[in-house]
Amino acid sequence: MRSHDSWRCGKSSGEPALPWTDGQHRQRGFAGPDRGRQESEPDMTPEPSVAPMTLTTVVASTRPGRVGRSVADWFTARATQHEQIESHLVDLYELALPFYDEPHPPALQQYTKSHTRAWSRIVDASDAFVFVTPEYNGGFPAPLKNAWDFLVVEWQHKPAAFVSYGGVSAGTRAVQMAKQVVANLRMLPIGPTVSIPFVNEHVEDGAFRPAKIHEAAAEHMLEELVRTAAVMRRLRSGTC
Repeated sequence: MRSHDSWRCGKSSGEPALPWTDGQHRQRGFAGPDRGRQESEPDMTPEPSVAPMTLTTVVASTRPGRVGRSVADWFTARATQHEQIESHLVDLYELALPFYDEPHPPALQQYTKSHTRAWSRIVDASDAFVFVTPEYNGGFPAPLKNAWDFLVVEWQHKPAAFVSYGGVSAGTRAVQMAKQVVANLRMLPIGPTVSIPFVNEHVEDGAFRPAKIHEAAAEHMLEELVRTAAVMRRLRSGTC
């Protein structure tokens, strides 16, 4: 089990890499017409080590009285139970980004503000993202769009998933709008989501209490994130 923490200016946890194998083994079959068939022998080559997927969960709502942080705390703790995930949490309320205030287009990465450089380090160090969002008037909160707009390159070729919550619609319209934005940032929005209708019915003493359906949806989404992040990591490294 991996403990999670909140990002602090992009520092990673420094945990050791986990063993990883692609399941491929060399087969020794016919050595030649005069030697006959030999049995397959196991490949004794050491398996390469690959760092766990760095998953950053982002709390989109910054308003007083929000339940988004309790939902994000549950999901981040749930992610720590996955052995291939290194889990981190970013609360946009605590990050306190101003409205975009850089003089240069973000694609140039010519940042002049310390808050932009800190945010850039966090996003750059992440392999995948989960955005925990409510729905405001059919869309997502403005602070989330602002956080996306600060950067361009750092988001590219990384999977994005969503945990949405609200009333009867469970924030699903916000997710559909958000997927268009992350796709324009060249992220890959995955299909599985966690949708939580009537979220206040699952909050007790300030903590989110998931139902079995939420736990199952989270597990499905995490498995898909791990598979997708592995491929996208290879794509970013030029080995895919």
